[in-house]
Amino acid sequence: MAQQQTDRLTAVDAGFLHQEGPASHMHIGGLTLFEGPPPAFHEILDTIRGRLHLLPRYRQRLEHAPMQSGNPVWIDDPAFNLEYHVRRTALPSPGGRDQLREATAQIFSQRLDRSKPLWELWIIEALETDRWAMISKTHHALIDGLSGIDIATALLDIGPEPMEIPHPDEAWQARPVPSRAELLTDGVLGVGRAAVLGAARAVEALGRPKAAIHRVKEVGEGVGEMAWALLNPAPPTPLNVPIGPHRRYRVVEGDLAAYKRIKDAFGGTVNDVMLAAVTSALREWLRHRGVRTQGLELRALVPVSIRSPNEQGQLGNRLTAMRGPLPVYIEDPVQRLTFIREAMKGLKESKQALGAETIANVQSFAPPTILAQASRLTFSTRLFNLLVTNVPGPQFPLYFRGRRMERAFPIAFLPQDHALAIAILSYDGAVNFGLIADRDAVPDLKLLADGIAAAVDDLDSLAQTVNAHRAADRAAVAGD
Repeated sequence: MAQQQTDRLTAVDAGFLHQEGPASHMHIGGLTLFEGPPPAFHEILDTIRGRLHLLPRYRQRLEHAPMQSGNPVWIDDPAFNLEYHVRRTALPSPGGRDQLREATAQIFSQRLDRSKPLWELWIIEALETDRWAMISKTHHALIDGLSGIDIATALLDIGPEPMEIPHPDEAWQARPVPSRAELLTDGVLGVGRAAVLGAARAVEALGRPKAAIHRVKEVGEGVGEMAWALLNPAPPTPLNVPIGPHRRYRVVEGDLAAYKRIKDAFGGTVNDVMLAAVTSALREWLRHRGVRTQGLELRALVPVSIRSPNEQGQLGNRLTAMRGPLPVYIEDPVQRLTFIREAMKGLKESKQALGAETIANVQSFAPPTILAQASRLTFSTRLFNLLVTNVPGPQFPLYFRGRRMERAFPIAFLPQDHALAIAILSYDGAVNFGLIADRDAVPDLKLLADGIAAAVDDLDSLAQTVNAHRAADRAAVAGD
């Protein structure tokens, strides 16, 4: 039984597969901490089993098209075994933060098995406090960061009482695995469908010539900005070196209110403040490494979701990216934030994201061999020094079988020759950073984590002073 065309990987999804190698694991996920003792393991399995019908892709594996006739497709895994994907382990004594970080790093040092559905969920017990943890690990070809937040709500509840989830009357059964002939035919038809869709869009554009001309102009500007980025590569740094398969992991906890105070005092957005804190930490880390920061401006790959409201909760990637400057040469923290604020404002007004989206759409027509080469360019060190991604999460508590989720820390991935990636997640009034790094290239990851926390504290102290002066001035005017 041939799969539907919607089960075929998009060019962006397939790009994450092409970029994966022995040292570059293209999975993402998160570390979450829950209050109280963990539920019984069979209760955890029952909860997940009762909601898997909401996550059909989680019971599907990859099947490659014969003769490279198209991108791989998702098919139901007839050998699906939930107990393989949901795993249970305990921390060694004393079960503190060091042991939890080490366990997280070890789990993310192992590639997912391509012959099975591309996800794992680890239940971590024996924490030193009355807590337990959950580590999720999902291949980026399956899900993107913002979609992942939506999908997580399928397993989590918005209150202590578990939600009643309607369940299909019939037990799940895998659809028959398509034959090679069916896969080949579907691959060829997929190329034809893409061509027909492109032609239909062209015909539609002819009916609106003014809008079409404006769109072509914008796309041309966007592609031009992408070309400029290639001609002006990111600078070489100790972060852009060959990496191995082993990882380190660190977290930084913060208060969302502090970030809001800073952006209220100096302008911009919470995301600008986050980038300024990352820039400050990188500046100090580079100087500690003996790297001159005068005139040095790093580039961060900043993913941007293009998922429309009616696509929320759907699997697969709806991402493009901007390349934001990180001015490590600026010493003053407020000037650094001001520079980033104006630079990010300019990027949002530019056509860079549109250019990246256009190139991704064009790749949809490319055969897998060409697509593999294009994906290598997308993650080239010529374009960026490190990944910095910010995912806004829910600002209310979530629960799993009545246990409140207290903290949530995101985990990104390391492309080839990129030794550091930083993911940021806001949840229930907190802002939490997750730093993943190559174990050998960045043995001093703690310096970067401490640098982020110190940068936020410094900016918050300055912001409180500014806000206090403004409040005093308003009071004086009101008194007059």
